[in-house]
Amino acid sequence: MTNVELRVEIRPAGPFRLPRGGMDGVLRRRGGVLERLLHHDGEPVLVRAAQRAPDRVLLGARASTAAAAGHGISRMRFALGIDEDLRAFHRRFARDPLIGRSLRRRPWLRCSRRPEPFEALAWAVCEQLIEYERAAAIERRLLAALGRRWVGWDGTASPLRDLPAPAELAGTAPALLESFDLAGTRALTLVHAAREVALGRVDLHSAEHEHGWRRLRAIPGIGSWTVEMLALHGQGRHDQVPAGDVGLLKLVGRLLSGGDPHARAQEHEVREFFAPYEEWAGLAATHMYAV
Repeated sequence: MTNVELRVEIRPAGPFRLPRGGMDGVLRRRGGVLERLLHHDGEPVLVRAAQRAPDRVLLGARASTAAAAGHGISRMRFALGIDEDLRAFHRRFARDPLIGRSLRRRPWLRCSRRPEPFEALAWAVCEQLIEYERAAAIERRLLAALGRRWVGWDGTASPLRDLPAPAELAGTAPALLESFDLAGTRALTLVHAAREVALGRVDLHSAEHEHGWRRLRAIPGIGSWTVEMLALHGQGRHDQVPAGDVGLLKLVGRLLSGGDPHARAQEHEVREFFAPYEEWAGLAATHMYAV
């Protein structure tokens, strides 16, 4: 039974705008309010976010315990990047010939994030080697069939869905995942990765990110791009660039070739291209997309 409601008003660190809802259906926007279902130790948490002014964001969480509600607030703060202070990044690259214009026009822009790193990992596997629209459709089917639901204290159900827990996904038949249009090899990879997380052999919340990345890379079907997507979008690592991303391969290829629309860079060239941005490489890539 839901009996705890927590509200927090936050002043973002610098210019800020709430993002739109995503195509996968986990984050929804109704009017000016973002809604998201999360879980803490198996307990559902309904989180809402609304921007009351350019410098104020109201976060609210409903759950059965104060601990669960607090967890929901904390994870949504991370996902939205509300507390990130990007002033050093802006000062350093405000006149950069490649991203300076985007920084001046979009000072509020942040890397999109997932509230939980496992979500970033699972969705990265679903998005391997296919266009995002098709991947989002696969993710919506997975949520509809396996996603965890919210039922309020009065028995009313929300259309919101959270990803299945790693243990549940680890026990899912790959054939079922294939029925959602996920390729067979990626279905096996997703189940294997979920099993490693569920058994504690990969700790996605550990501060020692690199150790978990090495364990994940040992799973067939998980390469650099998947790990870099996890790092950037699930663990807040601005220094990581998903160098194998098709969009970046094309963008960097075009720039290196002097404008050839058919050119495509190699992964190592993408990493070398963003190396000058150092600890901000992933955020720089986000701005490159926005230019």
